[in-house]
Amino acid sequence: MPETSDALSGLTLKQASSGIRARKVSPVALTAACLDRIKTDNPKTNAWITVMREAALAQARELEKEQAAGRFRSPLHGIPIGLKDNIDTAGVRTTAGSKTLEGNVPTEDAEVARRLKAAGAILIGKCNMHIFAQGATSAVSYFGPVRNPWNVETIAGGSSGGSAAAVATDDCYAALGTDTGGSIRTPAAMCGVTGFKPTYGRVSIRGIVPLTWSLDHCGPIARTVEDAALVLQAIAGYDRLDLQSIDYPVPDYSSAIGAPVAQFRLGIPPQFYDWLDDEVGHALEDALALLKKMTQGAREIQLPSILGTGAGSEGAVYREALGSAFAGAAEPAAGGGGPNTGTRAVDYITQWRKLRLVRRNVNDDVFRKQEVDLLITPTIRRLPWTIEDELLRAANVRPRTPEPGNTRALDDYGLPTITVPCGFSKTGMPVGLQISGPNLGEVNVLALAHAYQEATDWHKRRPPLGPDTKVPALSKTAAGQTGEALNR
Repeated sequence: MPETSDALSGLTLKQASSGIRARKVSPVALTAACLDRIKTDNPKTNAWITVMREAALAQARELEKEQAAGRFRSPLHGIPIGLKDNIDTAGVRTTAGSKTLEGNVPTEDAEVARRLKAAGAILIGKCNMHIFAQGATSAVSYFGPVRNPWNVETIAGGSSGGSAAAVATDDCYAALGTDTGGSIRTPAAMCGVTGFKPTYGRVSIRGIVPLTWSLDHCGPIARTVEDAALVLQAIAGYDRLDLQSIDYPVPDYSSAIGAPVAQFRLGIPPQFYDWLDDEVGHALEDALALLKKMTQGAREIQLPSILGTGAGSEGAVYREALGSAFAGAAEPAAGGGGPNTGTRAVDYITQWRKLRLVRRNVNDDVFRKQEVDLLITPTIRRLPWTIEDELLRAANVRPRTPEPGNTRALDDYGLPTITVPCGFSKTGMPVGLQISGPNLGEVNVLALAHAYQEATDWHKRRPPLGPDTKVPALSKTAAGQTGEALNR
């Protein structure tokens, strides 16, 4: 195994796990290597809000004792992992990127944090994010914008931008994100890593600051599909205290790694390919050509309408529970302005019923009737734009042009969806490919995504972040959209 700090942090999760099991590397060494990277990278990316240095090292020492005794809890034993800062951690603040929750210290772990600890993962810190997960850029955070490690002038994507940037820069071997409208997949695509949103209800969301319970998912961001499968194995499963959780056996997700894919029939929903940046379109053409050779081929299919399935008023319930602490906070949503205060009860119930009906029928309407196994789409239509431009849009200084999204529909359907890197622009910015399957079809999604990564090397590239990387200052107007100005 490598001995230098950078070489250790540069291992995949699978490689680090194998080293732990073979006693060729220790949990303490892996944790120290990641902490070194965070110290170097965070001034440039701002990916972390809270680094749990002492707690992580103490956890690593205990797990190292178990390693010496030949006790290994799971493949995550001794592996440093980050958490998006809307995931509760007992005794460690959970801010959701806001001033409102700056001093919020939960007394209990979220269920996913508890499961990671039980699996032997080391929780190394809490990752920066778009404030209250209400945006797709991570430019708007009380703690300052997350910067894309491929170009620190640009957005990292959101709302799990810190989790994706941290994984891309080798600060941790994986991180958890949440996904309501694309918040795992968008930043993973923009930062050139792998992000997986499992089936709705497959992973508990109890103990996570909610945005919209009916759409909220939690899942892994990692360097490879194989690594994402290992993390998903630890966090998936029924939680009887989570009303969204589904009681269904958890398969062996690692069985997907190396599984045959030649039998798969691919579906192409054409509406996902409109309005693509030219370089995104070229990367997708190449990816599709390869996937068609690897499988039975692809053909166009139709997806059911999601018009009228919104449930945006649900977040107002959580904010109301915060009471006076939230009153007067001018914390903007994705496009600026105040938080959603809810809709009429009759409208919400109508939307909720339609959402449930779409989810109940999506397997039949899409996969069985149209005889396809997996869907292939671009993850995002555009290359990342500058933080300055995004914040000026949030300040309404520059016009905001509505852009069709490629991620939200998969949250409405509740389908398992992964993004993997499939190319780079001429300026070196990543492009993402989405693979989606039927409900509870995670194994097939993982199988094709892994096969694609085995046939390409996009996921092996690392961002050019270095000691000479300079972080540009924001204009006064743009800077006014973050920090104290969010809470005038």
